[in-house]
Amino acid sequence: MSCSYWDSDALLSADFVVVGAGLIGLQIALELRALRPRDRIIVLERGVVPSGASSRNAGFACFGSLTEILADLDLIGEDRVLETIERRWSGLQRLRRRVPDAAMRYEPAGGNELFSQSDLPAIERLDEVNRLLKPLFGRAVFSRDDDAIGRAGFGRTFALLRNPLEGQLHSGMLMGELARLARLENIEIRTGATVLAIHEEGKKVDLRIAVSEQNQISMSAGRVVVCTNGFTANLFPEAGIVPARGQILVTAPVPDLRWRGTYHMEQGFYYFRNLGNRILLGGGRHLAMQEEATDEMVVTPDIQDALVRLLRQVVLPDHEVAIDYRWAGIMGFSADRMPQVRMLSPRVALGFGCNGMGVALGAQVAAELAALISSGP
Repeated sequence: MSCSYWDSDALLSADFVVVGAGLIGLQIALELRALRPRDRIIVLERGVVPSGASSRNAGFACFGSLTEILADLDLIGEDRVLETIERRWSGLQRLRRRVPDAAMRYEPAGGNELFSQSDLPAIERLDEVNRLLKPLFGRAVFSRDDDAIGRAGFGRTFALLRNPLEGQLHSGMLMGELARLARLENIEIRTGATVLAIHEEGKKVDLRIAVSEQNQISMSAGRVVVCTNGFTANLFPEAGIVPARGQILVTAPVPDLRWRGTYHMEQGFYYFRNLGNRILLGGGRHLAMQEEATDEMVVTPDIQDALVRLLRQVVLPDHEVAIDYRWAGIMGFSADRMPQVRMLSPRVALGFGCNGMGVALGAQVAAELAALISSGP
C-alpha cells in the first residue's frame, strides 16, 4: 500500500516507537514520557486488545511461591534469585503507585501454596527461604496454615503455606487504566499494526508493518523498543525468548465460596484464585511442555480436561459447577528465567521481564529500559 505525503510527513514517524501495547509496552511509553516530555511516542499493537498475556493472565500480584523459589535457587543460585524477587517486589510497588488500587481492583487477599503428599519435602526448606528473603522484607514471608485446608474445603491437600504480602487484581481494568494514562500523556496507541521487520540504518530505524493481509506500510523512528514477550522470536529469534501458552478456565458463580486469595500448586504450574464468587483456574503446561511452547492462542482438550480434574478433585471437590469461560494467553520465557533489559543494537532495545511474572516485573523493567534507551545516541 502506498502512503500519501500527509501520512509520511505527519503520521508515520516518531522519536520513539514501542512495539507491543501490553503491560511492559505501555509502562515503557509512560516512563519515556516522563524522561522525554516533548518527544513523539507511538505504541504499536497488532490486536484490538493486547495480544499476548497482559489481558489474558490470571491477575496475580505475586513474586514467587516456595516451590518456585526453590526451583529457581537450583537453576540460578541465591544472588540472582534475590535480585529477581527484589525486582518483582519493586515492580509491584511501582505499579501500585502508578495505578490506584481501586482502578485495577487490587485486593491484598494474600497468596497461598497447596502441597500434595509428594511435594511435602519442600517444606523442610521453609526456614531456609524465609532467612534468605528476610533482608528484603524485614519479616518471615511464608508461614504454615494447615487448618485453612479444612476451612476452605480443599481436597487431596496435605499442607498449606500462606504469604500475606501478595494480592490479586483485575487485568482488564489494569490495562484499560494504563491505556487511559498513556492517552493523557499524549502517547499515540495504534492497534491493528503487526510489525513484520525492524531495520536500523544510520540515525533512524525503519519498521515494516502489516495493516491487513494484503497491505503493508513503513514507519520510521529515532529509537525502537520491542516489548512483544512470547512473540519476540517472530522479530528476533536470536533473543532466546521461548513462547509458552497458558490456558485458563473460569467457572460460573459458586454459592458460598469458602475461600479468597491466590493459590499456587506444583512450582506454580497450577494456579487458581477467586474472581468474586467464581473460580479462575489455570496452568497445566508442564503436562505437555513441548506442545505448549507455542504462540498459537487456542485452548486444547488435554490441558482443559486436566484443569477440570484439578477443579473437581482439589479446588472444589464433590461439587458440580459449570465452566463459563476458557481462554489461552502467550507468555515468554528466557533460559535463565531472568528479565531481559538490553540494547539489541544502538537504537533498538528489548524489554522482556515476564517468565510468568509480568504483573510484578512489568513496571520495574519498564523503568530500567526507558532509562537505558533514552540515554543512547
